[in-house]
Amino acid sequence: MNKIELEISDIAPSGSTSGAYALVLSESNGNRKLPIVIGGHEAQAIAIELEKMTPSRPLTHDLFKSFSNAFTIDVEEVIIYNLIEGIFFAKVIAIQDGRSAEIDARTSDAVALAVRFHCPIYCYDFILDTAGVDADEAGIEDEDQEIDIEELTAPANDTELSIDDLEKQLAMAIEKEDYERASNIRDEINRRKGQS
Repeated sequence: MNKIELEISDIAPSGSTSGAYALVLSESNGNRKLPIVIGGHEAQAIAIELEKMTPSRPLTHDLFKSFSNAFTIDVEEVIIYNLIEGIFFAKVIAIQDGRSAEIDARTSDAVALAVRFHCPIYCYDFILDTAGVDADEAGIEDEDQEIDIEELTAPANDTELSIDDLEKQLAMAIEKEDYERASNIRDEINRRKGQS
């Protein structure tokens, strides 16, 4: 299994789940994007650090960083290592005095720590192969388009569409940067192709 480095490219309100956000991780040396649905608090924890904001009291991830610094523990990397039934699994790789430890974490928490420790985020190639969305294959030319939240609130019934129509819907979802919807459509396409 090859490790692929990812970068945070966007955090946007989820079009199909109220109060949820899509954390979009982009392949550092490629065109695939990995959309992950996270909660509002988790999105805020990541965004606050990305925007270099300082809350009046430390958030949980800030407390973890202060605790780690006090005991000279560093976070070396974060790795999204598995995907089971639509749930991503991550580990935080920490090091202290030359000793390394892998700590199981929710992906959103692991990413929130990665931005605080300025460490790389990785996933294995099979995860991007399974859950990644390729902007080039969908014919995306301009990735700097604004998300129309109103348009994203009503998900379509994908089970009644043909695979060709689903692939067109996939291209449109990626064009609108609706990565959660794109992920759902991709899953439906994969499910059908697996049945044939």
